[in-house]
Amino acid sequence: MGSRYRVPVAIEEVCLDTVTASAAALTASLDVGQVIYGVNTGFGGSADSRTKKVEELQRTLIRELHYGIGTSFASKPGPAVAVTDSRRKKRKLSFPEYGEHLLPNAWVRASILIRINSLIVGHSGVRRVVVETMSQLLNHDILPEIPLRGSISASGDLSPLSYIAGAVQGKPTVQVRLGQQDGTHRSMTAAEALAEAGVAPVKLAAKEGLAIVNGTAISAGVASLALWKAHHLAIMAQILTCMSVEALCGTDESFDPLFARVRPHPGQIDCSNNMYRFLQDSKLVCHNDGNNDSLRQDRYSIRTASQWLGPVLEDLLLAHRQVHTELNSVTDNPIQDKSTDRMLHGGNFQAKAITSAMEKVRQAVQSIGRMLFAQCTELINPSTNRGLPPNLTAEDPSTSFVMKAVDIMTAALQSELGFLANPVGSHVQTAEMGNQSLNSLALISARYTHTAVDVLTQLEAAHLFALCQALDLRALNLKFLDEFKSQFLQATEEALADHTPLTPVDGNPVFTELWSAFLLQLEQTTKVDSERRFHLVMESLQPILIRHFASGQSSSTLMSSIISWTETCASLSLQTFQASKKDYWQHTDATPILGKASRQIYVFLRETLRIPFLRSDHIRTPYPEVAEAGLDEHCNSNPHSNTVGSYITTIYEALRDGDFDDPAMKCLRDAQ
Repeated sequence: MGSRYRVPVAIEEVCLDTVTASAAALTASLDVGQVIYGVNTGFGGSADSRTKKVEELQRTLIRELHYGIGTSFASKPGPAVAVTDSRRKKRKLSFPEYGEHLLPNAWVRASILIRINSLIVGHSGVRRVVVETMSQLLNHDILPEIPLRGSISASGDLSPLSYIAGAVQGKPTVQVRLGQQDGTHRSMTAAEALAEAGVAPVKLAAKEGLAIVNGTAISAGVASLALWKAHHLAIMAQILTCMSVEALCGTDESFDPLFARVRPHPGQIDCSNNMYRFLQDSKLVCHNDGNNDSLRQDRYSIRTASQWLGPVLEDLLLAHRQVHTELNSVTDNPIQDKSTDRMLHGGNFQAKAITSAMEKVRQAVQSIGRMLFAQCTELINPSTNRGLPPNLTAEDPSTSFVMKAVDIMTAALQSELGFLANPVGSHVQTAEMGNQSLNSLALISARYTHTAVDVLTQLEAAHLFALCQALDLRALNLKFLDEFKSQFLQATEEALADHTPLTPVDGNPVFTELWSAFLLQLEQTTKVDSERRFHLVMESLQPILIRHFASGQSSSTLMSSIISWTETCASLSLQTFQASKKDYWQHTDATPILGKASRQIYVFLRETLRIPFLRSDHIRTPYPEVAEAGLDEHCNSNPHSNTVGSYITTIYEALRDGDFDDPAMKCLRDAQ
């Protein structure tokens, strides 16, 4: 949280005392002539060299690790440069507010915090002034501009961490961003920033440069933020799946607790319990007995969701344990044995645990995406969506194809997730005079995990947009059926009154069969525009009437009555449908039919984010002069009209920025 929300940092005095003792022990070891790697030797494959200039060695290390590609003007002399400088404006930005070759601010904060947490354990031989100054960087919001690329995360994230060390030193060659009261940052040198904040620069002593750069803090920090977001997306995936069950009129039978009891994988247990409870109170969940010749069970995208997501949750939890351990570890080299004051040389900087965690997270993200993509395509396709209109249009299907592009978009996003799921750790190259023949590539893996998480966020946004559209279409259809049923009953009774009596018509098997057939035909004719659709539906019901009334009746009289009934009911159903649609457009609310979780998310999207039940006039290009002239009654005169993409972007930004976290966590708490 500190990395995202600038929480102040304080170090307990007992930790500082431990740090002081560690520094004193290092000094004592040097005084008796011990040879200590990186303190009085060279580095890496050059560790066979020796020097007595221990402080100069640290400055050399930091200086020569500043090799990353950052901003082109970062090292140019001159006054402090505002981030809004015209030179910056001309650059293409791939990260908002950061620049495409620099770590985002939140990543930098996380890295500084984690490096402090490692050093204060007291195994690294640094003085308290080092960790105190690092904490002052955070408290004054002084963030070094750290190049995005260039670390193989072998001997730690050497080059990225060197920019933190440069900021601690107050180097005029290191560019930083100083936070302002309005939340913006000004770009300036580390020397200028420390002076403005009243923080004294540190002259590094023996081992202190190495202690800062020789660790996994950058990889671990970036990984922790990616994992944090992946956890939230996994929660949302469970909620979206339940919304898919409702939108597809699926069953909660798939999540019956018995399945998890007889196959007790922990992830499946959690998943099925959550989803079973998320669906409580839903009026859309069906209990399929197979008697209507439809599919006896739901398709895999929702029926096997708990079995699919369960292992994903377990992978995320294992990744969480790996990252959590790394965040609370000493990861530099050499380290000091506090019980004997010996300096031990090893390889805790090897960040393979982070790589392992991130590979699992990207695989998990891909699996979540694959499931949601399958649900979304099933929802949009009239052949699989159980009676919803093609492309989830709220208008005639010949005039609007609104979700077809969303279908294409989700396919593109899922394809990218498939590519990003490939392992990074299998691309290791030998580096640094052959010394670093094994290197974790943890930071690269963590970076690509952030990309994958962002792509999944976009996919979830698109799916949620489609889901709420589908849920409104279900609510509209139920409203129409509720209003039309009694009218259909009355029209049927009146049209056939001269034939076999139908009283009480509502309980009459003829009417029951007619209504069931009407519902089935309505589901099977969603591709047809309304005016023709309802006439086709009523015509398809004629054989039922002929079969029930033909015996002993004049065929010409009966057919005349049936034709009259057909015309009356077709016209009545069309009028009722159009009236229901108009009324629902004006008073859109699907909450009475939704389950507990769906209701929370639906309300947040419709009321807080103000994403509408989409019609063409919401996205029609605004031409005020045409509307004023009355040339097009459907023309949108609003100069601030939206696109499908702008609505999905609003949802994406809310997911990305954590706005859905509270309603999602409430769903989770209510399910416990």
